Amino acid sequence: MADYTEADIKSLDWREHIRLRPGMYIGKLGDGSSPDDGIYILLKEVIDNSIDEHIMGHGKEIRVEIDEEGRVEVRDFGRGIPLGKLYDCAAQINTGAKYDSEAFKKSVGLNGVGIKAVNALADFFEIQAWRDGQTKALEFSKGIVTEDMKATRKEEAPSGTRLAFEIDRSIFPAKAKFKEAIVEKMCRYYSYLNPGLTIVFNGKKFKSKDGLLDLLREEMEGEALYEPIHLKGNDIEIAFTHTVDSGEEYYTFVNGQNTTQGGTHLQAFREGFVNAVRGFYKKQYDPADIRAGIEAAICVRVVEPVFESQTKTKLGSASMVPDGESIRTFVSNFLKQHLDNYLHKHPKVAEAIQKRIQAAERERKDMKGIQKMARDRARQAKVHNKKLRDCRAHLDSKHKQRLDSTLFITEGDSASGSITKSRDVETQAVFSLRGKPLNTFGLAKKIVYENEEFALLQAALGIEDGIEELRYNRVVVATDADVDGMHIRLLLLTFFLQFFPEVIREGHLYILQTPLFRVRNKKETIYCYDEEAKEKALGKLGKNAEITRFKGLGEISPDEFKFMIGPDMKLDHVEFEEGKGTKELLAFYMGKNTPDRQDFIVGNLRVNVDRQVA
Repeated sequence: MADYTEADIKSLDWREHIRLRPGMYIGKLGDGSSPDDGIYILLKEVIDNSIDEHIMGHGKEIRVEIDEEGRVEVRDFGRGIPLGKLYDCAAQINTGAKYDSEAFKKSVGLNGVGIKAVNALADFFEIQAWRDGQTKALEFSKGIVTEDMKATRKEEAPSGTRLAFEIDRSIFPAKAKFKEAIVEKMCRYYSYLNPGLTIVFNGKKFKSKDGLLDLLREEMEGEALYEPIHLKGNDIEIAFTHTVDSGEEYYTFVNGQNTTQGGTHLQAFREGFVNAVRGFYKKQYDPADIRAGIEAAICVRVVEPVFESQTKTKLGSASMVPDGESIRTFVSNFLKQHLDNYLHKHPKVAEAIQKRIQAAERERKDMKGIQKMARDRARQAKVHNKKLRDCRAHLDSKHKQRLDSTLFITEGDSASGSITKSRDVETQAVFSLRGKPLNTFGLAKKIVYENEEFALLQAALGIEDGIEELRYNRVVVATDADVDGMHIRLLLLTFFLQFFPEVIREGHLYILQTPLFRVRNKKETIYCYDEEAKEKALGKLGKNAEITRFKGLGEISPDEFKFMIGPDMKLDHVEFEEGKGTKELLAFYMGKNTPDRQDFIVGNLRVNVDRQVA
């Protein structure tokens, strides 16, 4: 056993710690394809400082530029960082103006880490400020000063701050790149939350007049049953309406930060909304009926907010410090007064809300018998689910490998047979579909509950009553790489998007990538996932190598499958992008608009002439 001495105790400086543990500061080190990838957290940290200046009444425009090489530049027209403190703000951890609540009462970044993390994780980082006709600038690389303008110099330019950086590709994936659509959405949200502020991204302007009302109109998917209600007060803004959909959709913010995982302010709204509605109608409606179909945007401003992580996606604060009033009480009182007043002044809206609640109530009661049947079926399935070959580790258990628990959803017995023989029985389960499942687009939940195959799948997953009891950390769709397999994949995606979007939203759904080709000679075998890889394999093994085109998973032997579903298996993460577009996509690809879809297919048809394979 190794000795444990004073020599084993190490202290890292600020930049070494950030570079060693970047995930603590910016979340995952993705390639930029997902909005929660770390490169967007870096961009947000920079923009947030400029937003805070605007909130304090300084600067009405922020310019954001990102070039093809990924160089980012953000320029604001606020007061500018005090020139003598430029180095401290960029490279002195736990240093900033926001500890003084009089200077930045309700900002997002409070702990002096934000742009230091950007600096430490950037191959190139430059910060410059202008104040009173003077300017000063500093350049860094990986948190170390490379150029220092020792003294200020005269320069006639508007006051403000400019910050530029390029990510360090020794830390981030080599192909990491800012996605224009994701940055545009960030800028749109910033404009919604700060009416009167103009954000210019690569020449494109974003400006909002009606704040969260504009956001709701832009993002909501369903058709509003009444004109959205927009309520504003000191430190709070709310916009909401109801649709015919059965779910709940929320866009929540704290001090301009998009809290994608909600938090105490969302809990306060959901509870306060129910209490306000019950009070107005003087009837104890079920909370689920009151909120069925609601789409809402909520923003609160809190002094010294407490988030559950550095990435600030979930609010943990319980009070609106420093006065100590709880967020729950604050939001509840606001809704009780302002929503009640609004409904008294707009009787037609009040009538529309009541009709929506009553419709949800009827639907819930109609579902009771179906849900009882589903629960009975689920109980039987737990004893013997004929579609499921289970594993020992489950996400909802205390098993030490619970996070490795995986369910493969396969098509047909041949594919499930190969996976079953080669799987790890400790952590990998298999659910076998009979063939093409039901197209659930536009169907009521009642019909899906009555469908035996989906009922058994829900029972296998443990999600009939919500995602809280999900039994597998990874749900993997494993279908053939042919037309039928792709269709089954779409049918399953439609099912999850329609009825269990939380499985996707919380990152549990994946697509298994299986090889299209096997290229081998007497010495080596290479599995290829596309045509390009096949050509490379032929170049390595020689033109006389044997090529096998896998037409279905059933053709892959259990021995080969063991490699394909082992530790290095290729999984594509199914990602959920909130807001407008999901329903339109489902309606186009899975709805009954056959002529439109046929025209699209004909217009995009490609014919591939493949070489003859063995």
